[in-house]
Amino acid sequence: MNSNSIIINFAIHIRQSSKKNVKMKKTIIFLLAGMFAAINLTAQTSDEPVENPNAPVITFDKTVHDYGTILQNSDGGCEFEFTNNGKEPLILSRPKSSCGCTVPTWPKQPILPGKSDAIKVTYTTNRVGPFNKTVTVYSNATNNPVRLRIKGKVVKAPAEVMPEKETNTGATPVNK
Repeated sequence: MNSNSIIINFAIHIRQSSKKNVKMKKTIIFLLAGMFAAINLTAQTSDEPVENPNAPVITFDKTVHDYGTILQNSDGGCEFEFTNNGKEPLILSRPKSSCGCTVPTWPKQPILPGKSDAIKVTYTTNRVGPFNKTVTVYSNATNNPVRLRIKGKVVKAPAEVMPEKETNTGATPVNK
């Protein structure tokens, strides 16, 4: 007999006994049910999934791109090159940026083992000030997810000055 059948038989025995001490019987049944649940919960093992030795591994050339100081409304694009160093095709899910001003584009097709590609990140440089943004890349790689970071400072572009035509006020036209 296992512990579950002992508990069930005991509960049936208590239920069939006289009507005396009904409150005590309910308490015992409640405690037995709690013990039954606790035994079942601890009996379940939480085996960690076995890691696939052939699974893809995504390796980036860099994970941080520093723009330094850039002008307002200038090109905010950069690329993060990566390689699939695993033995199975790498599939990228939709990378998520930390805000709407950072837009990632990624290859939609699987990246074969040993092959490389790039994730392009465009930062909208219309706001002046420092920035530090994150793009989280989800994939079927063993090192999932990977966080890419861009940082820099946007400064106001200098005002454009239109060239002026020199006027010579001291000269008079010559009549012939």
